[in-house]
Amino acid sequence: MSQKVRVRFAPSPTGPLHIGGVRTALFNYLFAKKHGGDFLLRIEDTDQNRYVEGAEAYIIEALNWLNIPYDEGPGKEAECGPYRQSERKDLYKQYADALIESGNAYYAFDTAEELDAHRKDHEEKGKTFIYNWHNRLKLKNSLTISAEETQQKIANGEEYVIRFKTPVDETLHLNDIIRGGMQVETNILDDKVLFKSDGMPTYHLANIVDDHLMKITHVIRGEEWLPSLALHVLLYRAFGWDAPQFAHLPLILKPTGNGKLSKRDGDKMGFPVFPLEWKTAEGDLFSGYREDGYLPEAVVNMLAFLGWNPGTEQEIFSLDELIDAFELDRVHKAGAKFDPEKTKWFQHQYLQEVDDEKLSYTFSRFLKEKDISSPLDVTKIVSLLKERATFVSDLWEQGSFFFEAPKTYDAKAAEKAFKPETPGLLQKVVSILQASEDFSVENLSEKVKGWITEENIGFGKVMMPLRLALVGEMKGPDVFDILSILGKEESISRIEKAIDIIG
Repeated sequence: MSQKVRVRFAPSPTGPLHIGGVRTALFNYLFAKKHGGDFLLRIEDTDQNRYVEGAEAYIIEALNWLNIPYDEGPGKEAECGPYRQSERKDLYKQYADALIESGNAYYAFDTAEELDAHRKDHEEKGKTFIYNWHNRLKLKNSLTISAEETQQKIANGEEYVIRFKTPVDETLHLNDIIRGGMQVETNILDDKVLFKSDGMPTYHLANIVDDHLMKITHVIRGEEWLPSLALHVLLYRAFGWDAPQFAHLPLILKPTGNGKLSKRDGDKMGFPVFPLEWKTAEGDLFSGYREDGYLPEAVVNMLAFLGWNPGTEQEIFSLDELIDAFELDRVHKAGAKFDPEKTKWFQHQYLQEVDDEKLSYTFSRFLKEKDISSPLDVTKIVSLLKERATFVSDLWEQGSFFFEAPKTYDAKAAEKAFKPETPGLLQKVVSILQASEDFSVENLSEKVKGWITEENIGFGKVMMPLRLALVGEMKGPDVFDILSILGKEESISRIEKAIDIIG
């Protein structure tokens, strides 16, 4: 690739960024970094009616949280800015005018009511109304009225749109990096509106003009834009510009596989479909991966595998490894089924890699939110519990007993573990603990197990009630680890309480 690779992610700020959009951003980012190129963010906010306050900031925050920041865009201005379409709107009219001059577009004065009447008339005859080559010479536009009359209508302030004049009887040969070659007959295309009566460009015009002016070399976008590919290629040709290369990414499907994953599916099925939490103006709250405790690296790794695979058995990829392995021609054409369980699997793998110190810092903040301050060694607790944890909150579920002494004992386990001789046996354990200056795991294990072996007592008769006394149920790491972390005073206090209750 002799020309510098430049790609863009161009969302509309109409709400939070769905993970389908995040995946598009990720694939653009990976492709740019793989080829030493630039990743741009462009905010396509020409539709001011659908603009949602806070959506742009949300998009930027999501990309930063996922560690896939853009090189150019709002707040990172460069020579191709500004990067919000609303700030570029004065620019588009001249390009629409240039298409009229070259005969590739025309003014259309048909009112919404007139077009509606044509649609209804066609429907009654069992046809579909399409504004294109077969009827444009019968409708109200600058192809059917004189140049003078056209100018007069514009001067009089009559509302008009500018439509693209689609060529007739041509077979377009299109190419897509993911899908290969395609053919489209121009006769089936409609003459799309490029410039609206409110003085704003439509998506199609603004998109092509901006991609050209921003020197975009590859357009990597969702497959919902595939039907627009023919028009976009024709627009490049009409302007006399080289078109970029196109790649249309497959849809992300619901976990059941039928239909596209929607914004509402997540809350219905119990998993996030947004990178960050989002609160609507009406007060509805949608969950986000960040707030649900996912690590950004796990989310990126999961998204990369939605529609792409490296062709090897490897599943865990750091961002640098993804950049290295990523190829657009390894992206599938077929839709990718979203798997919430696989996402948790990635999260579990990544949590295991987090340094214990770092994890204990996060867990300590979690404890602080619960109003728990503890003298215990949180790092040690985390290292004991994290193997079974997927989220930081799991550390609490598994290890809350470290911070809160049990108030009750699991009934089923107590029935099995607490016997008439149990108080006497636990009292002996208390004596061993009281006599132990060294409260290390090794020393406690040696002393207690030594006594059990010497006295020829069944291990379960001591270890089960001891665990229940310390934890309240039959869970948690090794009993001697628990004793060592709780310390002499707290351990004895818990065991004596159990003796009282059994007694």
